[in-house]
Amino acid sequence: MAQITIEVPDALAERLASLRDRLPEILEQALSGPAPLPAEVYRYVLEFLMRNPSPQEMVDFKPTPAVQERISELLAKNRASRLTAAESAELEAYERLNHLIRKFKIRALQDLKAQA
Repeated sequence: MAQITIEVPDALAERLASLRDRLPEILEQALSGPAPLPAEVYRYVLEFLMRNPSPQEMVDFKPTPAVQERISELLAKNRASRLTAAESAELEAYERLNHLIRKFKIRALQDLKAQA
């Protein structure tokens, strides 16, 4: 493993001292770029799920208009083969999230059918 020596301000050095064992992991995360989806997207979904929605509410769940618009933009760029690597990762993250939500919706539909 390579060793790198850098100069940092004293205040930062103090903060880094407690993270010494995790520095390679922290640097790797920082260099790989921001999370593919904004935190508010995850927060919106989690807050909805934490309310323990009824089966019908789960079936009716939709992303915000802003998220719907962003997904549409990404899909249009994808069809035109103009996605950047970051946009491709973002679209894949939306697809994974959508897949998870579909699983919840399928279960909710089963619950609704059982109640009928």
